[in-house]
Amino acid sequence: MLYIGVDLGTSAVKLLLMDEKGEIKKIVSREYPLYFPKPGWSEQNPEDWYNGFADGVKELMAGQDAFAVDGISFSGQMHGLVLLDEQDQVIRPAILWNDGRTQDECDYLNQEIGREKISAWTANMALTGFTAPKILWVRRNEPENFSRIAKIMLPKDYLAYRLSGVHCTDMSDASGMLLLDVEHRTWSQEMIGLCGIRRDQLAKLYESYQPVGTLQPEIAKQLGLPDTVKVVAGGGDQAVAAVGTGTVGHGMCNISLGTSGVVFVASRDFAQAPDNALHAFAHADGRYHYMGVTLAAAASNKWWMDEIIRTKNYPEEQKGITELGANHVYYLPYLMGERSPHNDPEARGTFIGMTMDTTREEMTQAVLEGVAFSLRDSFETVKKMGVSVTRSRINGGGAKSPLWCRIMANVLNIRIDKINSEEGPAFGAAILAAVGCGKYASVEEACAKLIKVVQTTEPDPYLVEKYNDRYAVYRSIYPAVKDLFPKMK
Repeated sequence: MLYIGVDLGTSAVKLLLMDEKGEIKKIVSREYPLYFPKPGWSEQNPEDWYNGFADGVKELMAGQDAFAVDGISFSGQMHGLVLLDEQDQVIRPAILWNDGRTQDECDYLNQEIGREKISAWTANMALTGFTAPKILWVRRNEPENFSRIAKIMLPKDYLAYRLSGVHCTDMSDASGMLLLDVEHRTWSQEMIGLCGIRRDQLAKLYESYQPVGTLQPEIAKQLGLPDTVKVVAGGGDQAVAAVGTGTVGHGMCNISLGTSGVVFVASRDFAQAPDNALHAFAHADGRYHYMGVTLAAAASNKWWMDEIIRTKNYPEEQKGITELGANHVYYLPYLMGERSPHNDPEARGTFIGMTMDTTREEMTQAVLEGVAFSLRDSFETVKKMGVSVTRSRINGGGAKSPLWCRIMANVLNIRIDKINSEEGPAFGAAILAAVGCGKYASVEEACAKLIKVVQTTEPDPYLVEKYNDRYAVYRSIYPAVKDLFPKMK
């Protein structure tokens, strides 16, 4: 049998075709526009998502046996607001995760209602990217549109609805709406009331691996697929990417070194992070996960290489870095503010410790180490929550650097594993489709059979001790300079 994994991203939709042994048969993608109608706003037309998906399916299935397709599932950009009216027509363009118009609404939730209350109801604090503040914004600024709302959906769930006719969402993606009681995996009645909406305006909740229905006959005909194909709920992009790396169960970890850096730790139990230092979300495997985010991870290295020292030869720049654990230069990777653990949008990138003999290589090394230290902040919070992590999988563009992987292993004092697949979200979605179709008994079983470690970087006890000392210094820098950041405007 064949399974289709769909990764609905911000700039493009990627479709992956996988067989039941986990072999990737084909990958295609379709781009679509992103609109910025005002400074700080970010929107898309949901119809563009569907059209890109439908066109991509035709290329994906060219030369393949369409009747072998058993199921389809999704990974999706999180937090976006899709509004449908009584006729299931889109009311306004979708407001995306990277839209920043809702600062006033977040201040209202965190300060007037109270961060402690919001966290008690949803396990998280309000951030501008989340969905609930967007609903409040529409209520305040577009009352006519607000009055027409029949269903509130997330981006990938709009695709699932178009395919199946079912208004659905899953626990992992819903966790990022600030509307879900994450611990009890149900909608928060308190947040529903606060937003001025009704429970029936929200989609039905499923686990990520559960089927929600099958393809509607007219859609199946359009796509050239049988109408027996199961539509499986899918999940938010980080949770499904974690499935694609086998980061499921308890204590499993994945580090994503993409534009942003993500520490993702799977847990069988629910716990709320102290001071909202981490996101506490439901996981796509039916349990929970904690997620820390460094907003400028590989982006910090790209900025340093491309804009400052002006080179595209990243490996060549790292060749001269030979002495780890001894650099006297420190770097705070806060080029875009910072998420975890500080939740400080005014934080800024900072170099400190340079002297007349500081070299280009030491500055480059400081960037790589600064990102690793920032991710360690999230690891330290995970430890406080009682979850032991002894090794982590790693992916993303930054993971291609053996030096950066070595730094990570020693800063975090864990084994760093590379696996046999780099497709992350789309591959994870295909795995969820296979589980939803009954090919595997659980997400954990599927990951154990389909995903293998191919390379491991071990920590060096000598370097671990060196980096422990340097991390102690790193941790003292932000508290010392944070009051300066608001003045730097």
